[in-house]
Amino acid sequence: MTTDTMTIKWRLASVMADREIKYKELADKLGMHPVTVNKMKNTFVLNFRLTPETLNKLCLVLNCQPGDLLKHEEDSADITS
Repeated sequence: MTTDTMTIKWRLASVMADREIKYKELADKLGMHPVTVNKMKNTFVLNFRLTPETLNKLCLVLNCQPGDLLKHEEDSADITS
C-alpha cells in the first residue's frame, strides 16, 4: 500500500534573509514578542498554529505573498499492511 503525504515547508527564515530583516526588527513591526518570532523563524516544517491574521501581517511587513512563506512538498512512503 502506498500513502502519499504532504509536508508544508515554512520559509520565513529564507524570506527574512532575502529582505535582510532580523527577527527583533520583524517582531517590532509585527507587534509580537521577539521570542515568538525567533521560534517561527527557526521552524522549517509548519508545525505551529498559523492564523490568517499572522500570515497577513507577515505578508504586509515582508512585502510578500503567502506562497513565498509556504512551500508544499509531496512525500511518498510505502506502508505495508
